[in-house]
Amino acid sequence: MPWLETGLDLLVLLLLGATLPCALRLERALRAARGDRAALEGSAAGLGEATRLAEAASIRLRATAEGAGRQLAEKLAAAEPLRDDLRYLVERAEAMADRLEVLVRAARPMASEAAAPAEAGAVRSQAERDLLRALRTVR
Repeated sequence: MPWLETGLDLLVLLLLGATLPCALRLERALRAARGDRAALEGSAAGLGEATRLAEAASIRLRATAEGAGRQLAEKLAAAEPLRDDLRYLVERAEAMADRLEVLVRAARPMASEAAAPAEAGAVRSQAERDLLRALRTVR
């Protein structure tokens, strides 16, 4: 039976030789998985930190937006009475401009009538012109 023991020893040796490359491949894969796991944990930690920072920034942004909204509402509330006052003043100015236009149109015929007598009283003779010129030089 020594040949059976030798045959079995050779069979075990061959099987061990065949498992050695498989074991090496498995060990490399496990090492890579451990390295990837560390990278994955690092990425997860980085993502958690980025999420925390984003939430904090979002809270600050919301607070800033609410503050700006309140300031805008206050300024709008203060501007509404001014808008109403300006609207009232514009309406009054338009009404006054309309009345002034009516008065100007009514006064135009009177101005042309007043200009007509002045033209009628214009100097007609040379003697009158000389007299007026002498009076002007005396002054």
